[in-house]
Amino acid sequence: MDKPFDLPEPETAEEAVIAHYRLSDDQYGSRAEREAVFDAERTMTAAVEEAGVGEVDGNEFGGGEAVLYAYGPDAEALFKVMEPTLRGLPFRPAHVVLRQGSTETVTRVDL
Repeated sequence: MDKPFDLPEPETAEEAVIAHYRLSDDQYGSRAEREAVFDAERTMTAAVEEAGVGEVDGNEFGGGEAVLYAYGPDAEALFKVMEPTLRGLPFRPAHVVLRQGSTETVTRVDL
């Protein structure tokens, strides 16, 4: 018997990796800092796509901070692929937030 209508598939909890870096000024950082973040973002986008663990979703600059966002089904797997590039950025202090599961368990990793 055919279903009278299609029910939407239940959504799976999307997990996140959110990296925070302190820049050299209270605004948007220097041109060199922004370029380093853009280069790192391109590198991570390629690595994340190749590994099939999610997507790098962009960046945000302001208030003396650069933030990079990535999402996928498993934050730990996503972070594992991104970690070498994230640790390679020289800006400190820096930390990464892993948001995991439907209960949004949050883990902070200092870089």
